[in-house]
Amino acid sequence: MRRAIRSILLMLATAGLLGLSQPAFAQFGGSLRDINVEGNQRIEADTVRSYMLIAPGDPFDDEKIDRSLKALFATGLFADVTASRQGNNLMVRVVENPIINRLAFEGNQRLTEEVLLKEVQLRPRQVYSRSKVQSDLQRILQLYRRSGRFAATVEPKVIQLPQNRVDLVFEITEGAATRIERIRFIGNGKYSDGRLREVLSTKETAWWRFLSNDDTYDPDRVNYDREQLRKFYLSHGYADFRVVSAVAELTPSREAFFITFTVEEGDAYKFGTVDVKSSIPGLTDTAAFKPAVTLDPGDTFDAGELDRTIQNITARLGELGYAFVDVKPDVRKNRDTRIIDVTFQIDEGPRVYVERINVTGNVRTLDKVIRREFRLSEGDAYNRAKLDRSRTRLRGLAFFEKVNIAETRGSEADKIVLDVNVQDKSTGELTVGAGFSTSEAILGNIGLRERNFLGRGQDVKLNLSVSKSRQQIDHSFTEPYFLDRELLAGYDVFHTKYDFQNRSNYDQTSTGGGLRLGFPVTEHLFANPAYRIRRDIIDNVKPGASAAVIRQQGSSVTSTVGYTLVYDRLDDRSNPSDGYLVKFGEEYGGVGGTEYFVRHTGSYAHYFPIFDQVVLSGALEGGHIFGLSDDVRLTNRFYVGGDNFRGFKAGGVGARDATSGDALGANIYYTATAEAQFPLGLPQEFGMLGRVFGLVGSAHDVDEPAIGLLESSALRATVGVGLSWRSPLGPIKLDFSLPVMKQDFDQTEYFRFNFGTRF
Repeated sequence: MRRAIRSILLMLATAGLLGLSQPAFAQFGGSLRDINVEGNQRIEADTVRSYMLIAPGDPFDDEKIDRSLKALFATGLFADVTASRQGNNLMVRVVENPIINRLAFEGNQRLTEEVLLKEVQLRPRQVYSRSKVQSDLQRILQLYRRSGRFAATVEPKVIQLPQNRVDLVFEITEGAATRIERIRFIGNGKYSDGRLREVLSTKETAWWRFLSNDDTYDPDRVNYDREQLRKFYLSHGYADFRVVSAVAELTPSREAFFITFTVEEGDAYKFGTVDVKSSIPGLTDTAAFKPAVTLDPGDTFDAGELDRTIQNITARLGELGYAFVDVKPDVRKNRDTRIIDVTFQIDEGPRVYVERINVTGNVRTLDKVIRREFRLSEGDAYNRAKLDRSRTRLRGLAFFEKVNIAETRGSEADKIVLDVNVQDKSTGELTVGAGFSTSEAILGNIGLRERNFLGRGQDVKLNLSVSKSRQQIDHSFTEPYFLDRELLAGYDVFHTKYDFQNRSNYDQTSTGGGLRLGFPVTEHLFANPAYRIRRDIIDNVKPGASAAVIRQQGSSVTSTVGYTLVYDRLDDRSNPSDGYLVKFGEEYGGVGGTEYFVRHTGSYAHYFPIFDQVVLSGALEGGHIFGLSDDVRLTNRFYVGGDNFRGFKAGGVGARDATSGDALGANIYYTATAEAQFPLGLPQEFGMLGRVFGLVGSAHDVDEPAIGLLESSALRATVGVGLSWRSPLGPIKLDFSLPVMKQDFDQTEYFRFNFGTRF
């Protein structure tokens, strides 16, 4: 009996416990009659009810109510949400998040408020939430870390206002920039630490880097440097090279970093056999592609040469009409002999067409300015070489901070979409310049320029230059795509006063302008026809000047039409290290005006990379002018010396009056230059390079009576050394020249110095 009673009591107790464990809303059963909302001020009760997963008439279900509360929290509109049952009604109580009245930053000096506002997501009149504040706080810290300030701290302050509003203030302590104290390498044996540091864009801190932030820690820059190291070694034959790790250690004071790169160099390889094969029907003879191969057996392995050869072969195939090709290098590495055999295999690629080209990110630059640089159009056969060329042309505009081209699948399997994303940068320039040169003494310059006028890609310039021997004002306008064709059109106007008293005992005033066109004949050949008109006045002739100068004082008008052909295969126009540039020009004077002549000019420059950072260059230059009726005037002759023939003063080579010493110019001139440029063993960021050079040339043949004229067609020659420095205040060039072949009447110049800056 007792056992039975115990069993009954145990069952009742268990049933009671089970009942208590049931959901609070379900333990009473019944159906929901209504949902009441309390605490809402700005948000309508119906809006709150719309997030509820339970509706009137439904049975009470704590799981649905719990999920409803989570959905309300997820909106970010509420700081607190609770629910309770009142009979058959559900009471939902909310505490609304406040509205941000004002968003401010305090303590920021290195980063402007505009930069910070672009980074944070919160804005005035938005709903305040702690999660969003913490997210923005981390974004601000990340921004400071990317700028090299790892000691920066950010503290958000909330100021309560009436009507459930707040002011949000981010109090920022920027701290000092976190510099790179030391960069070390582990595992390098072929190249010293100093040589590898020159490859990196990240630099060790030093006093001379006060104008740059290359010595501040940036994790993105360190990742970029890993790739730079890899490219450096792969271009020097080390095909097995890899960066094992790049570790940045922050000092306990949080003021500096130690960066350690651990590398595995491996062995150096050379190219063995190099071949080109094709599996495309009708294209079995690959002899036509041999000139496109830029590497030879026995050369040091260079991964960059592999890429260039692939691009060259692809471009050549495109010229032959093969748009759908795939060129892959079959690289066979022999670790015992350290030889790499390469076969470029040409296969038929998938037939893919460009369905659409999307352009985004251009706030200022017009779409058509971007699209016209593309070598591909919508509907064309997809071509990798043309796409790479388009990317290069866009970057070459210098209108954008970044240019990204992504390839995405089109609406069908044989179509591709090109997504072009750019970021505009400032293209307006206000330049104030100052400098000194041996030819013009102290000089100054003020200029206004807009390289992307109204976002149309037009170039507008206004410039004022003043020096001891020259005062000039000039204006030019260039439309790169005249009539929406690949036709450059522009005009120039100028007014210049020259002081030639030291050279030829007279002053010259020139006023004029011109119209010019330019268009590509091929991808690398450009033609530039032009018309120019100029009025020259020779005055202020000193007593005792040459009879030739006295005869030509007064005014003349030169009206010419001509053209220039330019064939450009340089790797970099501003600082070339490889390739060549050819120019030829012809000009006819006599389209109106008072002067009648034909002038020819030409030049050729070739650059050869000899060793690492050592560049050998050779250049030829010359010109010839002859009068059609009268003699060629002083203002149209060639003057040789100074910048175009170091070792001699400006106009120091050529005909000269025997009595006054006035330079009379020349109708024929030519020069040949050989120069080697090399590093001086200083850190690369110093921007200092040494030069050795030699020049030969001559200038002769003037239309003047032989009496009292000193002239010789004999060769002149100069040897010398120079120094170039990209200083923080501007470029500086020094040349020490020694004329080793000259005439007694030539005017020599042993030292030449040029300094100039713009800011």
